[in-house]
Amino acid sequence: MVTTGLILLVAIAILVWGYRRALPYGTPGLLAWLQSVVLMAPWLLFFGLVALGVYLNLVGVLALLLVSTGIYIYLGRRLRTLAQSSPASDLRPLPDEQAAAPTDQVTATPGTTVEIAIPAADLVQIEGIFGLDTYFRTETIAYDQGAIFRGNLRGQPAQTQAELSRSLTERLGDRYRLFLVENQDQRPTVVVLPASLDPVKTTPIQWAIAGVLGLVTLFTGLEAGALLQGFDLLQDSSRWPDTIPFLGGLLVILFSHEAGHWLLARRHGVRLSPPFLIPTWQIGSFGSLTRFESLLPNRTSLFDIAFAGPALGGLVSLAMLGVGLVLSHPGSAFQLPVAFFQGSVLVGTLARVVLGDALQAPLVDVHPLSIYGWLGLVITALNLMPAGRLDGGRVVQAIYGRKIAGRTTVITLILLALVSLANPLALYWAALIVVLQRNLERPCLDDLTEPDDTRAALGLLGLFLALAVLIPLSPSLAGRLGIGG
Repeated sequence: MVTTGLILLVAIAILVWGYRRALPYGTPGLLAWLQSVVLMAPWLLFFGLVALGVYLNLVGVLALLLVSTGIYIYLGRRLRTLAQSSPASDLRPLPDEQAAAPTDQVTATPGTTVEIAIPAADLVQIEGIFGLDTYFRTETIAYDQGAIFRGNLRGQPAQTQAELSRSLTERLGDRYRLFLVENQDQRPTVVVLPASLDPVKTTPIQWAIAGVLGLVTLFTGLEAGALLQGFDLLQDSSRWPDTIPFLGGLLVILFSHEAGHWLLARRHGVRLSPPFLIPTWQIGSFGSLTRFESLLPNRTSLFDIAFAGPALGGLVSLAMLGVGLVLSHPGSAFQLPVAFFQGSVLVGTLARVVLGDALQAPLVDVHPLSIYGWLGLVITALNLMPAGRLDGGRVVQAIYGRKIAGRTTVITLILLALVSLANPLALYWAALIVVLQRNLERPCLDDLTEPDDTRAALGLLGLFLALAVLIPLSPSLAGRLGIGG
């Protein structure tokens, strides 16, 4: 009861803070704030009713989600219509454009010239692609092996980036890549880099590592299935056939997750590395790490590819869980302590809806599919954590940009460190993120155009459901739901 009340107070405080932040921006700010309200409203209502002893069934919860998603999309369309109807700026140079004529070099200090790595002849050709109707260049700055071109964006980001890239290709072929990004001052900036800095393809050694990790995951999947049935495969290897069904369920979940990534990557013309599976004794695998082997055209493609894996894997896992719960009956193959269902808000709620009073017994008979589905949801939720190059981190970066994604990465690592005090698995997962996935994904070619509101709503819904999988039920809430004696 106390935990639920604190959750409600924190959520309300966030909404009030957001409202005060939105007021200076007028109608657009209030519309954006209302989008946050409609996304949080179903869950505030759900937990508020639970605190009062009123419980909605699964149909009611789904209805609230559908209504809130529809309102979110409607408000987003109103917001975009309002932005498009505002007076467009003319093509006359802005004050800083008049004051700063384009130059071939930028002097850092009087008498000191910063050299640009791009050959002078190529630099002249690159600077020739800019114009008043696309991007008015004001200065050129050396950056790594390429250059930064500061100036003012005069058209829509997607169209401008495409037009500048096409002009660059016509002049210099496929030797350079043009990025339209946001600088530290939150102003549109063009960055041109040589094609030699494109993502590299997977090397034979990396393919071998992926293969070894796959073989190890096969073994840990068998071992996890054995531990679930109360024996150690290393000590009783003759029972290995009993672990095959668990391994099969795990492989179905992992394959569906990777299939989602692959299908959307192919649709957007993006190459992916092989999946590097992450084996673990406890549940067989934590999922996989997949690297982009080509540049992403825009943030929509980043969202689609990142979200498709958890979406398909999560749906398959949820279907397994639902079918398994429906097939569960007294005498089913597995008996689980009722505390199992108290370890997840989502799993516990679904189990209470399907199994009813059976969850008040100390042991609950369940079909094996229930366990496969639950583990699949855990794997999906872990990969949806908003950190670094995890799927969740990529989703946040696609929706909100790199700055917010960097902050959520730090917050996620801090929370994992705190949770690890009670659960060592959290420390293991935090270490994996820090060592392998803490960096953000590289910018897209058009890193300014945001995904549409439908994608934003789906992304936020996915992140919330991931939290609902990972957060356990408090004892008081479990008691109110009738889970446990």
